[in-house]
Amino acid sequence: MYALKRQLGRGLAAAILLALAAPAPASIETPEAKEEASSAAFMARLDMEEVFGAKRPKPGQYLWRKGNFAGEPRVVVSLSNQLAYLYRGDALVAVAAISTGVDKHPTPKGIFWVLLKKPFHRSIKYDNAPMPFMQMIDKYGTALHAGHNPGYRASHGCVRLPNEFAKRLYAITDHGTTVMIGA
Repeated sequence: MYALKRQLGRGLAAAILLALAAPAPASIETPEAKEEASSAAFMARLDMEEVFGAKRPKPGQYLWRKGNFAGEPRVVVSLSNQLAYLYRGDALVAVAAISTGVDKHPTPKGIFWVLLKKPFHRSIKYDNAPMPFMQMIDKYGTALHAGHNPGYRASHGCVRLPNEFAKRLYAITDHGTTVMIGA
């Protein structure tokens, strides 16, 4: 399993370097990008087991490692596990329970970048809903933000995060931070 994880890691690293070398589009939602994001989500689950052991965040909770970690931040979202993972370079720093889009309003899959950040935003599309620590990742309004986190898919497509996790994540990321969303 370790060899598989390292192989996936090399593919992920190559994809990220390639993506960073070119001007960043709003998103990459090709079948290849979706597969790469799903591989990253699989690898993140393995990393979580190595770093946090049997600990798992419950709805509305997160786990955060102590220490100083170097490297660019990267967020990996697993739709099937309803978890978001924060990396700094190759090091897994944190994992949080999340709530993503329902069937009628699915969360998109692929490779995205943080396009806009606002400490407090209200949804233009959905009844002025609050979106604290909003980080928009596509031109349609999909964002990472603090919100109700029941432990299952319940959003209109956004990735809802536990409030304190969203606040800490917001402080680390910047415009252009990579966000990979996979199955």
